[in-house]
Amino acid sequence: MAEPQELERDGRPELLVLRALKLGDLLVAVPALRALRAAYPDHRILYAAQAWLRPILELTGCVDDPLPTHGLDVPLALPPGRVEIAVNLHGNGPESRGRLEALMPQVRIGHDAPGWNGPVWPEDVHERERWARLLQWHGIDADPLDYRLNTPGVPSPCRGAAVLHVGAAYGSRLWPAERFATVARELASQGHRILFTGSTAERPRAQAVAELAGLGPESVVAGTLSLAEFAAAVAEAAVVISADTGAAHLASAYARPSVVIFGPAPVSVWGPPPGPHTVLTDAKLRLGETFAADPDPALLAVSADDVLAAVAQLPVITPSASAAGPALAAPPTPGAEA
Repeated sequence: MAEPQELERDGRPELLVLRALKLGDLLVAVPALRALRAAYPDHRILYAAQAWLRPILELTGCVDDPLPTHGLDVPLALPPGRVEIAVNLHGNGPESRGRLEALMPQVRIGHDAPGWNGPVWPEDVHERERWARLLQWHGIDADPLDYRLNTPGVPSPCRGAAVLHVGAAYGSRLWPAERFATVARELASQGHRILFTGSTAERPRAQAVAELAGLGPESVVAGTLSLAEFAAAVAEAAVVISADTGAAHLASAYARPSVVIFGPAPVSVWGPPPGPHTVLTDAKLRLGETFAADPDPALLAVSADDVLAAVAQLPVITPSASAAGPALAAPPTPGAEA
């Protein structure tokens, strides 16, 4: 954890956003970050989350610096009284409120709670809408559909590839490897270049899927891309196929055609915005146990044929096998998780 003195002041008043969560959580908060940037153009905006998210924070165009924060287990690395405005985009529990209260900000922006003025926490509201409504209650204009990211500053490892993100943070979101392989094999037969993405921990699964699909090791970039390169791969993909993960949210951020397979999370809260995106699930079967080790039945209800049919209905450009684009670049070093 960074010590308070390591984050030097730059002379501007400071606004801190707490959202010590993962990539998808950051991406659904982009409309709120855009609204805060517009409302406080002269403030230095800090974002409390894991440091590996920095490349995506830079692509939002609205955050000045990350404040490295790994969950809510330890205090935020700033001295009391330094932050002028504290914004709770993490949740509305006593843990997140307490971490911000300890900073003794002059202004608190959050939901209704002891010591906090704000709207009542809404249930069954999409995350983008939730945080936009919060800021609107506090007099800050916010558009929940202002979620796009800036173009990555690095090239895609394979422009126009079909990106299959075969991993997930929890077992509840792991669509069967055999089904991913079936989809990959069929798309490859249509002339698509296949790119299997994921974190370092997900690389063995991606390699297993590639082998099941009969595709070579050059198709597997899981664990070898930096986060910026991963964003570039999605930003220039022909289509993205993923469970409800950060990859799916990146596809939304770059308006890339995508098929998102939902399991424990409700589509009404975490689904993609309007655009070339198709959600597949069976909500009647959903258990909703995010941290479960086994795939949610709502996700298992989706077949490989369902995914292929959904891809066929999207505006996906299918290259010929002879014009599938440049060969895969060999990424230099393992990078951050995606």
